[in-house]
Amino acid sequence: MIRIYERDAYVFEFEADVTSTDGDWISLNATAFYPGGGGQVNDLGKICGLDVKDVRADGDNVLHHVPGHRMKVGDTIWCSVDWEKRYDMMIGHTAEHLLFGALKRIIPDINIVKIFISPESKYVIVDRDVQWDDIGKAQEFVNAAINDNLSVTKSTMGRDDPEMENIRAKMERIDDDLITVVEIGDVDAAACGGLHVRETGEIGALLIDRKVSAGKDGYAIHFRVGKDASVRSMELANKCMQIVEILGTKTEDVVRAAQNLKHNGIVKTEQLRSAISEIISSLRPDIVKNVSVYSGIFETDDRTAITDAAERIKGEGSVSVFLAKGESLSVIVSSGVKCVDCSLILGNAMKKVGGRGGGKADFAQGGVPDVSVSARVLENIIQTVKDALDREN
Repeated sequence: MIRIYERDAYVFEFEADVTSTDGDWISLNATAFYPGGGGQVNDLGKICGLDVKDVRADGDNVLHHVPGHRMKVGDTIWCSVDWEKRYDMMIGHTAEHLLFGALKRIIPDINIVKIFISPESKYVIVDRDVQWDDIGKAQEFVNAAINDNLSVTKSTMGRDDPEMENIRAKMERIDDDLITVVEIGDVDAAACGGLHVRETGEIGALLIDRKVSAGKDGYAIHFRVGKDASVRSMELANKCMQIVEILGTKTEDVVRAAQNLKHNGIVKTEQLRSAISEIISSLRPDIVKNVSVYSGIFETDDRTAITDAAERIKGEGSVSVFLAKGESLSVIVSSGVKCVDCSLILGNAMKKVGGRGGGKADFAQGGVPDVSVSARVLENIIQTVKDALDREN
């Protein structure tokens, strides 16, 4: 099979002969459909006017999923790759090379774990957290390379070629003796069999707009390219100016102002938690059949102190019914006695006020959007708890 995409990624329409069929899957003597690999998703498009739903590699062959086709071996057919999607992938993949190459310059021992390039999402996962200052430097480097319109070239090197020492490559993942190398001007060179543009100017622009934890793999750095990057840049700039106005600060001071606000918030949250803990510690419980029942409504969105107290009270063989009244109403019920089933009691109470909840017999949590029902919810649950204790004893 001739893999046209390896010779010229810009070819998206072609003629080919059917070499085999297996249900909805067909093989061709030549194809421009990229089957995916290296983090880049596969191409889609049409064959004989029918939608190509999937493309995948099968050894040296490439299979095309064309549901409902009536093609036969020997048929000469016309094929068309979805060029808009393909070109977006080429731009994104080339931008990823520049991005990780830039990060590598700033943090020499950083390692790439995974990349993902699709129309909907583009990101690179690295093995550590990267500070936004360094991300900004990498972004600046990439956009300078884009503005310089550097040539993107592809060549092959032998596995034992001394020049391979200068190439970014995970040799343990490469089985071939001949390795495809993609070079971007004099700023980056990496082993890669994916599809790329010819010049960096085609990328247009790169914007890093999100960084999230990827669990044990590290951190995912999400980016956008081309027009999408420009549109998103304007959206974020506008949001930034709104934040500047809300904080009453200067643009250059907005980060420091946000850090101060966060610090003050942490201090106030700790103070509130401490105050709630003290209030709960001083509560006088109702005694029902020798079981202490603690209850209360607290004006807060933070449930940490309340949850800790509920766990402690449960461990003492007592019962607690606590409500946290903030933007919504949170309900926490705990029990150290078998006759009080928290999950059952909470579930019934939540149904009456349009809320939801769940948990276990000894500990359950729920929520209600309408905070005005707090007193009614508390009274209902306490009465149900008392009824359960009366029946048991």
